[in-house]
Amino acid sequence: MSEVTIIGIDLAKRIFHLHGAGRDGSAVFRKRLSRGQLLGFVSQVPRCVIAMEACATAHDWGRDFEKLGHEVRLIPPVYVKPFVKRQKNDSVDAEAIVEAALRLSMRFVALKTEGQQARAMLFRTRQMFVGQRTQMINALRGHLAEHGLVAARGTAHLKKLANAIEDINTNLPVEVRDLGQMYLRQIGELTERIAELGLKMG
Repeated sequence: MSEVTIIGIDLAKRIFHLHGAGRDGSAVFRKRLSRGQLLGFVSQVPRCVIAMEACATAHDWGRDFEKLGHEVRLIPPVYVKPFVKRQKNDSVDAEAIVEAALRLSMRFVALKTEGQQARAMLFRTRQMFVGQRTQMINALRGHLAEHGLVAARGTAHLKKLANAIEDINTNLPVEVRDLGQMYLRQIGELTERIAELGLKMG
């Protein structure tokens, strides 16, 4: 397999399709490997370029392939699509990845370190919690508005609703008061998590 200079890998959850090509782009092999077989196979291949679409799992595989001495090229999926010549399937995708990677004008995505991916996860998780908190505040506002308690949008105006829920003189049904307190506890927990993640982000 010494004539192989580039391998295109179509990544998946369980089954991976590989297209190996020579320096001129001609096909040398096509393979279908399970997740457990992939790294072992790549470790037996002489050092070459390994190209993949830039996706959620590509960076982790890319780091493993680099440790084996290979050069990794990650391509935005939108740049691979024009090179799919016939009906789309995983094998055809692997071949298209090779063709895209061989283009001199192709733009590649930098391989992320584990630290960079962890920081991205931290940011996305905080954003998710912020969205969940906003959703809960809006839901609480909507429910209480049905009982005559109106507050402006936003976290800053949550105090007005909390005070009304806690005030025993507020004309609210017991069930509504209990559910409102449940909302407030959940919102408070989310606020704590958001603050904690904000500190970790620096």
